[in-house]
Amino acid sequence: MTWADFWALIAILEGQATQVNCERLAEELSRRSVPDIVGFAERHAEALYRLDQERFGTLPVVDLTARYGSPFPQSDDGFLYARCAVVAAGRDVWESVFFDVDKFVPYTSTERDGEWLLYVPDKAYELAVGEEWDHLTRYSFESCSNLDGWPHLRD
Repeated sequence: MTWADFWALIAILEGQATQVNCERLAEELSRRSVPDIVGFAERHAEALYRLDQERFGTLPVVDLTARYGSPFPQSDDGFLYARCAVVAAGRDVWESVFFDVDKFVPYTSTERDGEWLLYVPDKAYELAVGEEWDHLTRYSFESCSNLDGWPHLRD
């Protein structure tokens, strides 16, 4: 799947990875070939992997504070969901955050959770084939897996 095809499918989300939007995306994707479903999963994982960088992961959660008003750090899961929300927002937003870290900040909000996007390939595959998804992508989307994005973790 090309990046253009991936982003055209992501546009179905209308900027937000809500459960309803992600179910619509999964249904659309399920009408395509299995290689397209796999290609979507690969592009999605790569898009998340590229966002897996310390400069984004160390941003505090925008709408939470810790004790005594100090910034509340993102958890690994929270950071993953924030990256999903950035992808769900579309190509322009995804590309823009690489040039301006501040554009990532709104996606650290607890109101912008993109978790539902993680399940789209699984759901699309199950709808298309009638079997459970069992595919590992080339890129891991788990937080802190991109060692180039977290240089101090390489040591």
